[in-house]
Amino acid sequence: MARLAPLSPYVTGPRANNVNFLGASRCRQKFMLYYPDGFNDEVYLIAERGVKERANLEWNCELNAPAFRRLLARGEHERIVELALRVENRCNLLFSFERMALRDAVKEPADSRLFANALYSFLYGRGSPQRKFESWIAALGALPRRKSRVLTWPLVTVFGQIARPDLHLFLKPRVTRAAARLYGYDFEYHAEPSWPVYRGLQTFAAILQRDLDRKPNFRARDMIDIQSFIWVQGSAEYVR
Repeated sequence: MARLAPLSPYVTGPRANNVNFLGASRCRQKFMLYYPDGFNDEVYLIAERGVKERANLEWNCELNAPAFRRLLARGEHERIVELALRVENRCNLLFSFERMALRDAVKEPADSRLFANALYSFLYGRGSPQRKFESWIAALGALPRRKSRVLTWPLVTVFGQIARPDLHLFLKPRVTRAAARLYGYDFEYHAEPSWPVYRGLQTFAAILQRDLDRKPNFRARDMIDIQSFIWVQGSAEYVR
């Protein structure tokens, strides 16, 4: 499992410093109510981290950069879609209607080709994070809509965290917004996916990493730990 990439560029400016430290302490306490040993807690490793980590390992077996390139070269775009959705289904981050929306959107060969090429560029391509993210958004936005929208934050961010948890964070809007409020971070959210919102999410992740690294048993291995911390704060599954 790759370690977190350096996130220091995101911990700058007034938004990065505008954190309620009482809120941060309360969030850690809430996490420890369920997982007393933090990110090293045995129950946490099974209940929260394990399934996401296994999905990343499976992705790296099936759709690592060289394997992905070979599938693209052979024109196996439908196979890429199949593998991506199969791995996501293991960790069940998407709702069933979100998964179905993507399946419906890539039924035609041209659409599966668009999805596959855009996903590779987003995960493994060259260019700035902003350019790659905006190109990925544009590709998803160009896919046909059947019953449900494809261009949503969960669909935009899910494959990034599964494949590259060293860089990317999954955004579940309601949960993440609730966690940011509790922590004291000013998360400027908009429903329409965009780079400024995602950069704000990355700033939140960098702040969490910075603050949690100072505490015993809270050194994040990757974005799986960061996203799990957010989930415990904002999800209805975890009621204090």
